[in-house]
Amino acid sequence: MSRRFLVIIEQDEDGKYIASVPSLPGCHTQADNLTDLEKRIQEAIRLYLDEAGNIVPTTEKLIGIYQIEVLP
Repeated sequence: MSRRFLVIIEQDEDGKYIASVPSLPGCHTQADNLTDLEKRIQEAIRLYLDEAGNIVPTTEKLIGIYQIEVLP
């Protein structure tokens, strides 16, 4: 049975991609490219679920992501 999780992807100052799963605190990984990142975050989620037991994912819906620049 498959489960769905929201994954947030960011890029750090060194160009690495970072993925985190908001509904699974501490579940995150990084990679040099998006292909590897997807494989790694799926593995991280599976490991998290194996360790945590029977977690029911939240019914979050992604509405949007905004990047806002604030002037001093």
